[in-house]
Amino acid sequence: MIPRIAAVLFALLLAAGPAGAQQSSRDAMREQVRAVLATAGQRSDVNATFTQSTKNPYNFFASMTGLPNCDSLEVVVSVTASDTIGFRIYPHYKGGYINLGKARDVNGLMRKLLYYSDQNFLFWGADDSGDVFTAYTFTLESGFPSDAMVTVLRSIRNTDKFVGAMRPFIDGSVAS
Repeated sequence: MIPRIAAVLFALLLAAGPAGAQQSSRDAMREQVRAVLATAGQRSDVNATFTQSTKNPYNFFASMTGLPNCDSLEVVVSVTASDTIGFRIYPHYKGGYINLGKARDVNGLMRKLLYYSDQNFLFWGADDSGDVFTAYTFTLESGFPSDAMVTVLRSIRNTDKFVGAMRPFIDGSVAS
């Protein structure tokens, strides 16, 4: 009986080891992301203050303002359990998210999103509630991408001009 209990305990310890190591690795990655966001956020071409989410300790948020077409750009940076860093940028337009269900021309908007996904550095999509976002995802197979993250952060403000071009599909106003 005791050898069987010892074998079960040993198996449990082996199973728990990698999960604990994975958590520690994710925590370390989060701290690297925090450092890049703090430094890059102060750049004049980024100009965003990132704060850690109170609901998910692996998410950071910032808002970019002062844009001609968008009220703001809501930036969410996530450190995932699958060794990726995800950027999701939600344009705020006329007091809210751009939502497929509220678009004046949903088919035209979707075609534009698909076109931009082909032509742009960041890809475009819609989440499960229909809110439009632009995004980029890093895998960490080749190490931590601090310089590439800065490049993505510097590119986010370009989202505004694409929202300007989508305005006819969103609300029927003239593209800018």
